[in-house]
Amino acid sequence: METMKVFSAKVEDGREGQDGKPSVGPVYRNLLAKQGYPPLDPDMSTTWTLFSSSVEKYPGNRMLGWRKIIDGKVGPYIWKTYKEVYDEVLHVGSALRASGAEPGCRVGIYGANCPQWIMAMEACGAHRLACVPLYDTLGPGAVNYIIDHAEIDFVFVQDIKVKELLNPNCRSTQRLKAMVCFTSLTEEDNAKASQMGIKTYSWNEFLRTGKENPQEISAPQPFDICTIMYTSGTSGDPKGVVLTHETIATFVNGVDIFMDQFEDKMTVDDVYLSFLPLAHSLDRTIEEYFFHRGASVGYYHGNLKELRDDIMELKPTFLAGIQKALQELNPLRKWIFDALYKHKLSWMDRGYKHKYASPLADLLAFRKVKAKLGGRLRLLLSGGAPLSSEVEEFLRVTSCCFVVQGYGLTETCGACTIGFPDEMCFVGAVGSPAVYNELRLEEVPDMGYDPLGNPPCGEVCVRGKTIFSEYYKNPELTRESFKDGWFHTGDIGQMLPNGVVKIIDRKKNLIKLSQGEYVALEHLENVYGVTPIVDDVWVYGNSFKSMLVSIVVLHEENAKKWADLSGYTASLSELCSLSKLQYHMRGFEYIKGVILEAQPFDMERDLVTATLKKKRNNLLKYYQAEIDALYRNLAAKI
Repeated sequence: METMKVFSAKVEDGREGQDGKPSVGPVYRNLLAKQGYPPLDPDMSTTWTLFSSSVEKYPGNRMLGWRKIIDGKVGPYIWKTYKEVYDEVLHVGSALRASGAEPGCRVGIYGANCPQWIMAMEACGAHRLACVPLYDTLGPGAVNYIIDHAEIDFVFVQDIKVKELLNPNCRSTQRLKAMVCFTSLTEEDNAKASQMGIKTYSWNEFLRTGKENPQEISAPQPFDICTIMYTSGTSGDPKGVVLTHETIATFVNGVDIFMDQFEDKMTVDDVYLSFLPLAHSLDRTIEEYFFHRGASVGYYHGNLKELRDDIMELKPTFLAGIQKALQELNPLRKWIFDALYKHKLSWMDRGYKHKYASPLADLLAFRKVKAKLGGRLRLLLSGGAPLSSEVEEFLRVTSCCFVVQGYGLTETCGACTIGFPDEMCFVGAVGSPAVYNELRLEEVPDMGYDPLGNPPCGEVCVRGKTIFSEYYKNPELTRESFKDGWFHTGDIGQMLPNGVVKIIDRKKNLIKLSQGEYVALEHLENVYGVTPIVDDVWVYGNSFKSMLVSIVVLHEENAKKWADLSGYTASLSELCSLSKLQYHMRGFEYIKGVILEAQPFDMERDLVTATLKKKRNNLLKYYQAEIDALYRNLAAKI
């Protein structure tokens, strides 16, 4: 009988809580770190050494690619080599120093992913300047806060974002010494900035300044701040997550060690399509790894609705961001033969690698899926909200590439757990601990989660060498987040028998209803979200009410199918007002009132973050009148 594969090492036993402290589960590490963390290369201890060493090894390799838009048409990818990028980075760094930037100074970068974004970032690394990304999807309110809170003196900005910085509502802009546009500024914007006392530069003007005023590199130390990444937050002001050079460099080294365990090696010919915001740690660390390996990164041309065109033009070997991949695959579901799907899945379940499980099924059906993703894709990574088991299984069988889930936060510098390719036991889970951190679960008594129970469940706590050092200027929140040396993520995990973690709930979204019953809102949203007619759902309750209500975004295609079967001919908005459909949705066990919505929760109305996490406070404000009316109607029926 085959013994079960174990994917993490238990290095410390759990223990019962004492003196009011919660119980904690065993401590787990990656198998590669069972006897302690692997030694780090002292010559690869900062992001600058990672980049500069790659320039020495791969000077002629393609590094950064972009598409020019001429007369409204998007052209082919154009590339800069590692040496060309390096030379430009030196000029940008010299220009920053010549403009008054001193080591330790904070430099903002505001705009969509592009080569200039990366060159500004690397220039910061060359001169011990802290790079502060500004979400290109955030409005002037958050940008105003971050510029003031981080005390940003210089900012690089995309041309279409300049007006937001010069908006009167963005009062903190007035503290800026210089503004560098990724391209060039209009005469109007130049004049407006000048009135505010801000020196402006086009990208080429700034390069020229650097060429004329060369400065010596001031290479960072491992403990220097590399970046302050502000998390968008679901409520309140953004939090500044401080990541040092050593933290990011260690993360990249850990990915190197992990990837080296597998048969399919990364090569300099690998290509990553970057469209997830560089203001997120996930995209930033992926790109750092690609640069470390001398591989290529191509940037989307700025329109997510036309991402498919970028995929077909670039033909990437690596994509991160499952939701966009699913949008490409959805129309192909009808082409997939059920028998072929089941046949290939059965062989994968027996331990066969995806490429050997059924070449016939790949040839007859699934090569069409591969073609939709550019034809060269080797790895598809999900690093946001955990995928459902059904979706992950579907992708593993049909995409003809490795599909891996990971889990992490800005505070963990990217993934703190990572799955294994071609291991079907990882379906629905987020993997085992990454190489340079360890993990344990902590008891959450109010929610009934016990790390010493069967199965072990509790709040996911992480510590190690890839954890952030502090929340910038917020020692109180830093202390709250670190207890006994462990960072508390707020996510609820379940440890499977083979040492693999599954995310099942969220601690912070626990509320107590008026009758004293605790309810986990995200758990309910995940349960109700699998209903075919539901595209998205937000569950609301408060401590003064005994009932939960919800806003349900209808799945347009499935809602219209229901309407056809029920004899209704109406638009989606009209269906939302049908009492019969509203009554049908109240079949939810715990939710007593439902408001139907035709429009998805979006960033335009500030209802979700850039990573599509629900902003619960904003949702409440937006739907307050409807919710109050719904509660009144429910009370009248009691």
